[in-house]
Amino acid sequence: MEARAQVRFARHTPMKARRVVDLIRGLPASEAQAVLQFAPQSASETVYKVLSSAIANAEHNFKLDRGTLFVSRAWVDEGPTLKRFRPRAQGRAYRINKRTSHITVIVESREPKGRTR
Repeated sequence: MEARAQVRFARHTPMKARRVVDLIRGLPASEAQAVLQFAPQSASETVYKVLSSAIANAEHNFKLDRGTLFVSRAWVDEGPTLKRFRPRAQGRAYRINKRTSHITVIVESREPKGRTR
């Protein structure tokens, strides 16, 4: 079973959001939340909310145990770019690209492996 959550049109550049998503891919869900809480990047707050939503979806919709969840897949796609203009000297205008991103997190249930000697 897998549960997913997605945020669209997040006001973070895809490149910067991918740095944060790469931190949590493959981690247990609780550990991934702890990593995101202390990550200094600004996109970590948005990714934390998406991960929390995916965990809540797994618990509510599929009755999965929070302790067995791990981040199986997570990716960032590029959203539409907002084009803005900045006035410059001598009547010129430079374009400012304000990029957006679509962040998707999928959590799966995996039984914890027993310790073997």
